[in-house]
Amino acid sequence: MTNFGHPSHPTPHLSPVELQLPTCKVFPQILLPTSSMASSGKVDGVFRMRSLGTATAGITDQYADGKAAKVWQLYIGDQSSRTQNYKTFLVNLLRQKRVSTIFDTACGTGVDSVMLLEEGFQMTSSDASDKMLKVAHKTRWERRKEASFEDWVIEEANWLTLEDDIEKPAGGFDAVICMGNSFAHLPDFHGDQSDHKKCFENFNSMVKPGGIFIIDHRNYDYILANGKSPAKNIYYNSSHIQDIKTSVLYVNNKPNLITLDYFMNVDAMYADSNQFRLSYYPHTLQGFSSLCREAFGPRAKHTVYADFKPLNVEPEPSFYIHVVEKPL
Repeated sequence: MTNFGHPSHPTPHLSPVELQLPTCKVFPQILLPTSSMASSGKVDGVFRMRSLGTATAGITDQYADGKAAKVWQLYIGDQSSRTQNYKTFLVNLLRQKRVSTIFDTACGTGVDSVMLLEEGFQMTSSDASDKMLKVAHKTRWERRKEASFEDWVIEEANWLTLEDDIEKPAGGFDAVICMGNSFAHLPDFHGDQSDHKKCFENFNSMVKPGGIFIIDHRNYDYILANGKSPAKNIYYNSSHIQDIKTSVLYVNNKPNLITLDYFMNVDAMYADSNQFRLSYYPHTLQGFSSLCREAFGPRAKHTVYADFKPLNVEPEPSFYIHVVEKPL
């Protein structure tokens, strides 16, 4: 999960958790959250992209106080059930491609990396949130006597400067993954998706020739058409999610930001974190596929799955999963 504050890619005058909107017009189509959440999210002309303290892929975690990392576990729900939703798909795919080394570019608290370590893969995991990584480091320490966990490499890294931040094996990793809708947290600050394209170039550089890149995103086509997310969710099964409010921000008559306000039913110890906000760039299936093709070239094999099923089997998936095979 990447840090925009990196010296090589400064973003002056822009708070990492707030998006200045001097040229934005809110169209009638926008779906406003409840007044209480709206007032906390928009202050003095600044639309807050997510709750303070909520770590996210692509954005500095400098406001994190650790509360969000705790609530994140409740948001995910039962981890064994969560991972089982796609474990068979992912592990079978990786083994089919004879993958050994994997780079998890948005590991968060380490849920997916742990799942893959337990399956015998060699993991390098990165995130920009030190609060999220703290949980991953704790897990590695607690399981340090297991060989795979002792060798688990965990780094704080920037998608925009991966070549500088991550030491890759000779030739690259067998597989690079970016799961859980993580990439969509990266905004389009410049209006031309130049940051998105740069990140994809860096992802490509991390994959060895003949290796694979796996990345997913929510079905934003559905959200834009219906004003809400699909009811099902292949990743998260939390019983603590009480409600989700959807807002769509338009810039120059184009959707630029989708914000989901989560209202949680949690114990008293989490009462001060019972609601949080996450914002995403609304990647369409066609647009995201173009990013893959542009970065990996026309010779790369690109397959899209809908909730881990063939694209023609699931017409309204909650997630799309892109698998790109880098040519030799």
